[in-house]
Amino acid sequence: MAELSQRVKELNELLEHYNHHYYVQDDPIVPDSEYDRLLNELRDIEASHPELILPHSVTQRVSGAPIDSFKQVKHVIPMLSLDNVFDQEGLSDFIQRAAKRLNVGADWTDSIAISAEPKLDGVAVSILYEHGQFSIAASRGDGSTGEDITHNVKTIKNIPLALKSDDAPAKLEVRGEVLIPELGFQQMNNKAREAGTKVFANPRNAAAGSLRQLDPSIADSRPLRFYAYGIGQYEHSTPLPDSHHARLMWLESLGFQASPDAKLVTGEQGAQTYYETVMNNRMQLGYGIDGIVLKFDDIATQDELGFVARAPRWATAYKFPAQEEMTVVENIEFQVGRTGAITPVARLKPVLVAGVTVSNATLHNADEIARLDVRVGDSVFIRRAGDVIPQVVKVILEKRPNNTVPVQFPENCPVCDTPVERLETEAVTRCVAGLYCGAQRQQAIKHFVSRKAMDIDGLGEKLVEQLLDEGLISDPADIFTLDKGRLMELERMGEKSTDNLLAAIAKSKEVELARFVYAIGIREVGESTAQSLADNLLNLDAIRNADIDTLMAIDDIGPVVAEHICRFFSLEHNNEVIDKLLTNGIHFKAIEVLDSNTAQPLEGQTWVITGSLASGSRSDMKKRLVLAGAKVTGSVSKNTDVLLAGDKAGSKLAKAQSLGVNVMTEEEALALLHKLIT
Repeated sequence: MAELSQRVKELNELLEHYNHHYYVQDDPIVPDSEYDRLLNELRDIEASHPELILPHSVTQRVSGAPIDSFKQVKHVIPMLSLDNVFDQEGLSDFIQRAAKRLNVGADWTDSIAISAEPKLDGVAVSILYEHGQFSIAASRGDGSTGEDITHNVKTIKNIPLALKSDDAPAKLEVRGEVLIPELGFQQMNNKAREAGTKVFANPRNAAAGSLRQLDPSIADSRPLRFYAYGIGQYEHSTPLPDSHHARLMWLESLGFQASPDAKLVTGEQGAQTYYETVMNNRMQLGYGIDGIVLKFDDIATQDELGFVARAPRWATAYKFPAQEEMTVVENIEFQVGRTGAITPVARLKPVLVAGVTVSNATLHNADEIARLDVRVGDSVFIRRAGDVIPQVVKVILEKRPNNTVPVQFPENCPVCDTPVERLETEAVTRCVAGLYCGAQRQQAIKHFVSRKAMDIDGLGEKLVEQLLDEGLISDPADIFTLDKGRLMELERMGEKSTDNLLAAIAKSKEVELARFVYAIGIREVGESTAQSLADNLLNLDAIRNADIDTLMAIDDIGPVVAEHICRFFSLEHNNEVIDKLLTNGIHFKAIEVLDSNTAQPLEGQTWVITGSLASGSRSDMKKRLVLAGAKVTGSVSKNTDVLLAGDKAGSKLAKAQSLGVNVMTEEEALALLHKLIT
């Protein structure tokens, strides 16, 4: 039992060490499979010996049934709010008031050390550790009394359950902000839209809502992060550092993440420069902020200045310009994106938001319109999400005019009038007339000529745009009727480049059927699916006329993709473009078909190819493997049988090795194929 107890201790220390590298330092040092193996070992021991479960075990981040209600927690040291300043004059007044109260000279305002950090737009939380162990977490509440939110805060992965110290204080109260980073917020909302569940208006609301859940598994499923900004209670024989910034660094040594981008600055000008730098770079920070926080760094100075009412005299929030404003929806239009996605856009009465005039805001999709119940004529709150993309946060129903009507999502594409579709599993409504729709035409042609599709050398994105702008092409078929004289009239198109382009176009007319099927841009038909269609149906007419049952009989084609294929070929516009392509000279190379009696020695094996190959392209190698019966996929998993690793193989090789997947060099794979097929 002693050995098991020691192993439990070792596993917890190791897993917390890995957690710290992953969530705090953003530097994973073991693959996920190794972490999962150790975690499962710990869970197995704890399941067999519950008496060995440590209070701070990593398995206890989410435990127990949901609570019935929140208990009240009295803050021994009140969690006070901050006064605000909004411009450099206000900043100067804040520093001058402190200098006057301290009775110091004018030089002090230029030389005083100030701890500066972004003002995180999250939820203030305190966490009490007793003898180094996570004890209780509470919300700020009214500053004097908060709510016990321990069950939710324990789920936050960058919070240590036990302090990284051999000499932990009897009591240490760490105060900080819980927030959701911008990327995690976007991913969370995208999943919610796909699932048809609640979409949050902004990261702060999402973080606050997560901490107000009675069931901790909900908080555990959300990308919450905690950043420490100060200390409350402290009981220990060793005194705390006499500098605020040094205290933040000490908290980091215990396993916390201090307030991101915190730094020491000097005097009023240093504080102003920091403010301007953070405001200019806030888009790149990755988390929401609404200003900066400035604190005189010297703790003795803080103590001497003290407090006024409910705020300290030694700290202030220097706020950015407002990010939310009210305006009126003047119209709602529907735009068609390059992939056919139809996006509603609110045209707004222009309003200044965070220093930028906003006149348009995305409404995302039909579900978002229904959730907001936004209508033309409504007064709305506008927010610049991430300080970049304007979005409608809320409709002010009290100001709604009497004559407004609900918005009707279009049943036909606003550009080409093709009926639109929306799958049950998706939130997006799309126009499916890819080759025909004017809104999608440019992207469809760029895809058509790309290297993995028709591979027309010299016909890059800029030239495609130029040809469209000049009216020389309107669909992919027009590429094969381009005239030398007209091409040479274009900017930067001399005789040699024109001849080379026309030669590349002529060469591309003979194409593999799979490449052509991929090139015409059927939704969700990638290279692999296009190859399967060609290998199984053998000619274009069979593919065009295949019904859903025929398509679903092909490996890797399910009902959704089969529906996309049938829908694509059912549209007259798409068939017209394909017929034009055939008329203009497109023809197909003979498909190599294995004799039905020929054994496929690699049948049932899944291969992945990575790195560069000396013997040819990865596409050529893939064909050879497929002819031998292998299934070739793009990503390594536990179901992969062989990874073919060429030169400069990267992350796929590392993952294959961690999963114990058989790895072959190019030479070994070629030798195997030669042996099997000859």
